[in-house]
Amino acid sequence: MTQHLEPKFPTRIVHPRILYFGTPVVLLSTLNLDGSTNITPMSSAWALGSRIVLGLGEGGHGLTNLRRHGECVVNVPSPDLWEQVEALAPFTGAQPVPEHKRGVFRFEPDKFRVCGLTPQPSHEVRPHRISECPLQIEAKLVTLHMAGAHTRFAIIQVETVLVHAHETIVVDDSHIDPALWSPLIYNFRHYFGLGPQLGKTFRAEL
Repeated sequence: MTQHLEPKFPTRIVHPRILYFGTPVVLLSTLNLDGSTNITPMSSAWALGSRIVLGLGEGGHGLTNLRRHGECVVNVPSPDLWEQVEALAPFTGAQPVPEHKRGVFRFEPDKFRVCGLTPQPSHEVRPHRISECPLQIEAKLVTLHMAGAHTRFAIIQVETVLVHAHETIVVDDSHIDPALWSPLIYNFRHYFGLGPQLGKTFRAEL
């Protein structure tokens, strides 16, 4: 007979409205129809090798831009930029504002102006980088597909073509110093930075 032990850590069934359980914030630069740069704040991004997987909401201007012009910059802000990120949150570059965003989001053609960030020309893609972000990853679209019939999200793969990093966080041309670099984390719709280092994997090179 199987013995059922009392759980060491009691749990309960929960139904979170969102599952942002602690992911880096990204400011995605894409190209507007007039050649200017749009900025999309997002929190669904992860890297596998030189590929970056992005999750974008349907109807968002960043997704529209990426479909039309398959280039972007994945700008990764540090925790001290959280107020600039939040300043972008209520705005959309789509005009007219999509129906499902009305009443919550407002149209803003100049995202750099409203959040106080600085555009920087890219080297291999047309959308501008964000100067204040310690990591700026120029990338090109590889695949884009909708997640399913009952969702309003696209799953996107982009390929890294060039990585820019602030001099203050690099060790050499191949290594970012993890003791000096901390991404802004989106944790159940709250902003956090990383805590103190706990250890490292056996594959760590530094």
